[in-house]
Amino acid sequence: MMTKLMSDKLVSDVVLGTQARNGLPLVTVIMPIRNEARYIERSLGSVLSQDYPAGRIEVLVVDGMSDDDTRRMVQRIVEERRRRGGAEAARVAVIDNPARTAPAALNIGLQQARGDVIIRVDGHCEIPPEYVRLCIDALDRTGADCAGGALVTLGETQLARAIAAAQSSRFGVGGVAFRTGRAQGEYVDTVAFGAYHREVFERIGGFDEELVRNQDDELNFRLTQSGGKIWLDPAISSVYYSRASLGKLWRQYFEYGFYKVRVIQKRGAVASWRHLAPGAFVLSLLASLLLALLTRQPRWALIVIGPYAIANGAASLATSRNDLRALPLMPLVFGTLHVAYGAGFLWGIYKWNSR
Repeated sequence: MMTKLMSDKLVSDVVLGTQARNGLPLVTVIMPIRNEARYIERSLGSVLSQDYPAGRIEVLVVDGMSDDDTRRMVQRIVEERRRRGGAEAARVAVIDNPARTAPAALNIGLQQARGDVIIRVDGHCEIPPEYVRLCIDALDRTGADCAGGALVTLGETQLARAIAAAQSSRFGVGGVAFRTGRAQGEYVDTVAFGAYHREVFERIGGFDEELVRNQDDELNFRLTQSGGKIWLDPAISSVYYSRASLGKLWRQYFEYGFYKVRVIQKRGAVASWRHLAPGAFVLSLLASLLLALLTRQPRWALIVIGPYAIANGAASLATSRNDLRALPLMPLVFGTLHVAYGAGFLWGIYKWNSR
């Protein structure tokens, strides 16, 4: 796979040794992006606004051949920061990703990275100014192989806010720690936008490029299976912008379910039993509907739909208690999330086994 490291105005090289006396590790932030014109100013801007010494950060923006204004906006952002920061500005490079997928972008970034610590930051999220510093502190304090925090999921429309609320609730996504958050730090099975010691990738390899989705879950599962530890720190958080339509949410979670099957196949185990719940739900739902159809007894359909409707309604009320305008949308959002993931999971069982 050929990659191209841009060396024109987009690259701001600095003498990294100017901060070496601080004894701080060099951090590489890899940003896999494609067509992120709507969010890239906030996302890249947040990376370039860290309170960690700029001379100890390099940023690799790995672009999947964007055909919107993303590249032009990146260039403008970098040039403005360079004028303000001078020699203390972070080194930024833009690298082409012909494969146009996130795992390929991450592996291209790993090939170019010089950092002692590697952090993934997507173009759809923002990190607070203390993010890098807190991740480094958590790695040093706990001895973990990877450290990260919780996602604060936001939406920019009423529907998007309902989707964000569902993605942050236990009924919506189960007990996944980085989605729902934790009051105290703990070791977990996965985090989003984690900070990894470089030697992790030297030891277990990079991202699986077959996994268009869930490549970070597979990497983290591979890490924990090898004896590594992942630490979730409540002091660390990042902002993620949710999908803005039910159609986009369906596609996102259908693909999550579909590729989760492949992760299970590759790892030969299940990282958490919560991954199986949506598939079991959809299978039970289909079975009850088929039974009702064959027996011409509609009550059989209620075996699954009835309890789920009650649980969905209760969760919708609880999730919308601070924003009652979202209440009419919540049952649809929860239903889309659960059925999409479960349907994708069942389709994945069929497709991946057939291969």
